[in-house]
Amino acid sequence: MLRKCVGCGELKDTENLIKITKEHNSGEIFLNPDGKIFGRSAYLCYNKLCVENALKKNRLNRALKTTKDLKGLLDGKYES
Repeated sequence: MLRKCVGCGELKDTENLIKITKEHNSGEIFLNPDGKIFGRSAYLCYNKLCVENALKKNRLNRALKTTKDLKGLLDGKYES
């Protein structure tokens, strides 16, 4: 299944993307590798530049409709 990276806008298979989900009941944000958590989701490449762009330009926050700081959630989850 193809999804769009929030950082670079490229369409990629879901196996090659990090899935971040805002749970619909509690509003908590999770890394969701198995897809078992339901809610609003966004996808990022395993690429440091994509993660930095998504955080710097607030693209990830807009996609998840949240104002929480997401930087700590993604530390170490990407390749240099």
